Amino acid sequence: MKHYDFVVIGSGIAGLSFALKAATFGSVAIITKSAAHESNTRYAQGGIACVTSAEDSFELHVQDTLEAGDGLCDESVVRSIVTDGPGRVRELIEIGVQFDGRPQPTGLPKLDLGHEGGHSMRRILHSKDATGRAIEDALVEAARMSPGIETLANHMAIDLITLRKLGHVSTDRCIGVYVLNEATGEVITLRANHIVLATGGCGRVYLHTTNPSVASGDGLAMAWRAGAKIANMEFIQFHPTCLYHPGAGSFLISEAVRGEGARLLNQQGERFMLKCDPRAELAPRDIVARAIDAEMKRTGAKCVHLDITHKPAEFIRDRFPTIYQTCLRFGIDITRSPIPVVPAAHYQCGGVLTDVSGSSSLPGLSAIGEVGCTGLHGANRLASNSLLEALVLAHRCCGKLVSTPIPDPEVWQVHLPEWKSGNVQDLDEGVVISHNWEEIRRLMWDYVGIVRTTKRLQRAATRLRNLQQEIQEFYWNFKVSTDLLELRNLATVAGLIVDSALLRRESRGLHFTLDFPGHSEDQRHPTVIQRSDP
Repeated sequence: MKHYDFVVIGSGIAGLSFALKAATFGSVAIITKSAAHESNTRYAQGGIACVTSAEDSFELHVQDTLEAGDGLCDESVVRSIVTDGPGRVRELIEIGVQFDGRPQPTGLPKLDLGHEGGHSMRRILHSKDATGRAIEDALVEAARMSPGIETLANHMAIDLITLRKLGHVSTDRCIGVYVLNEATGEVITLRANHIVLATGGCGRVYLHTTNPSVASGDGLAMAWRAGAKIANMEFIQFHPTCLYHPGAGSFLISEAVRGEGARLLNQQGERFMLKCDPRAELAPRDIVARAIDAEMKRTGAKCVHLDITHKPAEFIRDRFPTIYQTCLRFGIDITRSPIPVVPAAHYQCGGVLTDVSGSSSLPGLSAIGEVGCTGLHGANRLASNSLLEALVLAHRCCGKLVSTPIPDPEVWQVHLPEWKSGNVQDLDEGVVISHNWEEIRRLMWDYVGIVRTTKRLQRAATRLRNLQQEIQEFYWNFKVSTDLLELRNLATVAGLIVDSALLRRESRGLHFTLDFPGHSEDQRHPTVIQRSDP
């Protein structure tokens, strides 16, 4: 067993930013189930929403965020995070992240700011169309150079260790985590003064997603099993524009393309967003995704098209080099032809319920980034507010934890038992895992998608309960593996989404149900759930 001051689970912008700050105050271990650079952050194309120009203001950014959140944002949280943004962005620039713009003698450079849906001003800091990669590369290198950080790559967290699970009924606290070494199959025990979840989202719970394969909701599922409160999981954001091509997988076409004037066209080459919202293609994502979904259902088409061909070819190639080259590989020259696009699962606006410093309802456990729910996003996230939140929460979480007294020394005398596999077998039928994985993802796509009904949700809930029972039997009878652990987490998170959606008997933001198509004032509050028997 190893003991650290801080154990960070996840290596995206939130986890790495926290680790770099916390390493000044104690020992840090970063647990990441793939290579350190593999995270949702790396695939973020658009950028960071932040007030940096004289024409913009914090008040405008706040109001844009509140409007996108459709009445469910915590306004005090929104104001707090928005106003803290410029200082955190400056820190990124100091460690070497280069945003598009022109150098200046002092302070922030003269930035080339992008425009995205729901924003009333240009305020998106970007590095071409690969902002996440630029940020991730700089943070990974900084962490590699830090002597206070130990990175355990290809290690997957299995479960959190809490006092209650160890038999303490008078108090509870998260004091450690069991971790699978994927190379050896060994399960190690890590003890920590503070556990910080930074595991990102759960996009892989859906059949079609813009997320990488690591986004299987691991941190959220672990927090639920440990007894932490979970909020707003009915609000899953579908990005309106994912490349539609059989060989492309799930490649995102950035919101920034619409921000630079791209138009959505139906199969007849007609714009349809003007009929749905006066902001047309620059309406918030929930509105655009529903409009595309409705247009596809109305016409029977398998996709719509995003057209930016009216812009100069040189501008398109310079502003969107990654998108241009990727589409070109599939025979689509975006300077000459519209891009076939469909919506795909993109971002969880709910998560582990936390305060504005990332503290969860379970002492000793924090959650920052997409895995957490601060109240910033409400019922629908404003474009490019995710990286902003991750930076601010990482900074505040570190500040709070290093100023918080370590608990009673008796807590650290509690014995942490080693992992015991018991009389388990090697899993000899991997097809069972892959079948259940595909069934969950298809079920969620068909029944718990952009438009929902109570009957579909109830069908999903019934089937998920059966699947969860089957998967739990597998978990106890076979040796743990990454595939089995991800399946277990995927089934748990799918259930949380469905249960939360059934509790919200209205349509708001990303949760749209045909049975309750309008807003209801008595539903204007977060959906909070908690396991009764952690």
